Amino acid sequence: MRVIDLHVHIAPYHMMRAEARRTFLLGKENREQIEGYSSDAAALLRLMDAEQIERIGIMNYISPGVIGPGPEVNEWALALVSADPRRLIAFGSIHPRYTTDPGGDVGRLVERGARGLKIHPPHQEFAANAYLNGLDGLAKIYLAAEEAGIPVTIHTGTSVIPGARSRLGNPMDVDDVAVDFPDLTILLAHGGRPLWMDEAFFVVRRHPNVYLELSGIPPARLLEWFPRLEQIADRVVWGSDWPSPGVASMRTNVEQFTALPLGEEAKRKILHDNAARLFP
Repeated sequence: MRVIDLHVHIAPYHMMRAEARRTFLLGKENREQIEGYSSDAAALLRLMDAEQIERIGIMNYISPGVIGPGPEVNEWALALVSADPRRLIAFGSIHPRYTTDPGGDVGRLVERGARGLKIHPPHQEFAANAYLNGLDGLAKIYLAAEEAGIPVTIHTGTSVIPGARSRLGNPMDVDDVAVDFPDLTILLAHGGRPLWMDEAFFVVRRHPNVYLELSGIPPARLLEWFPRLEQIADRVVWGSDWPSPGVASMRTNVEQFTALPLGEEAKRKILHDNAARLFP
């Protein structure tokens, strides 16, 4: 079965704060190999071939206070995906507190090849709906993405990275975003796990442009946390969160998912077709 993995954390590890890097790669016996992919797109593509992954979304974002990278992370990401823009999907990042022209920055990233944006409230230290409380630049980012027709992936759920503000991961904040930007495609990363799965399911069912993105959810617990997953199969996309803690490989998560008692049509939509429609 064809697979598009929309949430992979190949990152410029040299830009990370020491404690974030240590936590992120904790327990990885092949740490040097993983770090090597950040400067060797050909090796990354060979890994994708070996693990039968058609395309991946490469997630990075501006987070000087918690993760480390500033705006230079976009330069790194665009350079990496230039090796094969058909298979490597760059998610760009604009932080409303580190720019004077957030809307223009979005447009420039899209012109240069970014196919989506990433917002990470616990790591960027603002709520997904913080524009309601004075962070005007965030609204300009959403509006520019809406006008450009590119999806925005928003982290929901907790984080174990030192300094992360996990309370900002409640999916109900995204309900406001979906109300205020009804034509914006939103990918609800991690489904609010492990605290807010009901809220995530509600937001996806309520808003036709919100998708549940499954990265970071152990496949063995997926139907425990989302027992009605098949009902929303048209708006669920696959992600592994590899190589985050607890994720052995992109392929391992796929195999665990395909073993679940779901219909073949639902599996095909989730693993490939829905993402292919969003990122043609």
